[in-house]
Amino acid sequence: GFYIQAITKDIDFTQAEQEDGYRQELEQLAAEKGNEYLHQMLLDVDPVSAGEIHANNVKRVIRALEFYHQNQSPISAHNQEQKEHETPYNLAYFVLNVPRIDDRIDEMLKEGLLEEVQKLKDMGYHRGMVSMQGLGYKEILAYLDGEYPLEEAVRILKRDTRHFAKRQITWFKREKDVIWLNKQDYAYDEDKIL
Repeated sequence: GFYIQAITKDIDFTQAEQEDGYRQELEQLAAEKGNEYLHQMLLDVDPVSAGEIHANNVKRVIRALEFYHQNQSPISAHNQEQKEHETPYNLAYFVLNVPRIDDRIDEMLKEGLLEEVQKLKDMGYHRGMVSMQGLGYKEILAYLDGEYPLEEAVRILKRDTRHFAKRQITWFKREKDVIWLNKQDYAYDEDKIL
């Protein structure tokens, strides 16, 4: 969603650099004093963001505090200003909606998801890596590490993918000028959709 906005609305991301020293300081505070303490810090400098970001979403709380630290202005004001950008393009913005999430995951498993993750694990990739925390990888790795049976890994993967899809749908429903296409209305026929 952010990538699409960046292109279509010419969004400015230049103020979003991360500052490792300050970030580590905040991570340390969260570990020592808890998420609520960090969230209160955010509430003091940026009540709008604090209202939108849950205290347990430590990554986003830290990002908002970091932004304030760097710019002496709240990230919520920056985001609002960027949202108001009008697109300089004459564009058609389509969202293809595919409600068959469980089927898609069964298909991914049939196409070798398990083997792919096993190969990555054999190459030394592990769950601590950001690249391995994506949907599908982390659940299958948990199974391969003996954390739970394959059926449970698949159940969790399907559940978490549905939650992720729900968040994406919420995001795209907020976007203006979106043309929704439900693939099932076209019997999943790509030619008809085109």
